[in-house]
Amino acid sequence: MKNENKHTASKILKNVDSLAANQIKWRRHLHQYPEVAYEEHQTTAFLKKQVQALGLKLLPLSMETGLLAELKGNKPGPTVAVRTDIDALPILEATGLPFSSKIDGRMHACGHDMHMATILGTATALASLKKDFSGTVRFIFQPAEEVPPGGARPMIANGALKDVEMIFGLHVDPHVPTGKIGLRDGVTMASVYDFDIIIKGQSGHAARPHLAVDSIVVAAEVIESLQKVISREMDPVQPAAITFGQIQGGTARNVIADQVSIIGTARTLSEDAFKKIPLHIKRTLAGICKARGADFEIREIANYPLLKNHPQTNRLFEKNFNSLYGKGKVLQTEPTLGGEDFACYLEQVPGAMFRLGVMNKKIKADKSWHSPQFICDEAALAYGTSPLVSSVLDYMENNGR
Repeated sequence: MKNENKHTASKILKNVDSLAANQIKWRRHLHQYPEVAYEEHQTTAFLKKQVQALGLKLLPLSMETGLLAELKGNKPGPTVAVRTDIDALPILEATGLPFSSKIDGRMHACGHDMHMATILGTATALASLKKDFSGTVRFIFQPAEEVPPGGARPMIANGALKDVEMIFGLHVDPHVPTGKIGLRDGVTMASVYDFDIIIKGQSGHAARPHLAVDSIVVAAEVIESLQKVISREMDPVQPAAITFGQIQGGTARNVIADQVSIIGTARTLSEDAFKKIPLHIKRTLAGICKARGADFEIREIANYPLLKNHPQTNRLFEKNFNSLYGKGKVLQTEPTLGGEDFACYLEQVPGAMFRLGVMNKKIKADKSWHSPQFICDEAALAYGTSPLVSSVLDYMENNGR
């Protein structure tokens, strides 16, 4: 039989509303001191200070950055996890905000500062209610989401999901208005295969190409041919893409390059396509290089699964958001070929990531992720914190029913 919910919507909203000033303060501090993947030392120290002040227990972690912390209720019960990423991007900020990044070439251009402030607020609210719930909440402050191979799997190896029954996550969305959230059951974000290709030729003089193997020419043929993997060898109703973001090679205009590096990523929303793409890449490379007298090497950098949201978790988010803010404010978002290593947690336990609306055109908070002009509406912090608090408590009291 379903338990009586001791934590009413009005109580949760009042609790979260009292945190607004602190959450903005935390967010702006974090925004001014962004640190990229694997370098989040000051960020980790700041987060540690905040969670220790709340009385949370720090769990052992072999990683240099990141944090695992636990909050236990008054009685035994289920263990649930709440995750945030903590790293920034190598981008020069151009927002003009009074609290812009103080670190040149570093910026929270994907909203991880908002995520951290939201999760700190969630921890604060739950800490004030710990006498009223049964169970354990584990807070995962994960480094290196932006850079493959990502920080999720190392966090899992460090016990982040030990005994966890369900995991909750969020990501800001500049295409969803503030005051709303986006949900989608099942496949929501793409599987990611990040790879480097090394083409190995034979150097020589530009005037005598017949005595060399031009790795630049071979690389060009590889890039062009791999686009046909998508257009001619993959099922057109299964979204997939191969993109090359960087190419390096050569030393002078009159020297045939002996080696070229091609930096690429493949994305798909299909399990079948995800299995086939690496095989197609290797087969294409082998054929072209054999025909041109070159050698090759493939270096796998990252391999993230599809991000599949669990319907039960989404129903928790939907029910609790409706209870807090009324119906009509939960949108269904479209799947995207963007990747997120939150998917690695969802391989292990049920859970979901909701999209937190941060769009407010009045303050120019409408630029896409990774833009140097990316701005988030801070009013969205409450709309992220309240449903997390409410959903965690709901699951603990009713086991998600």
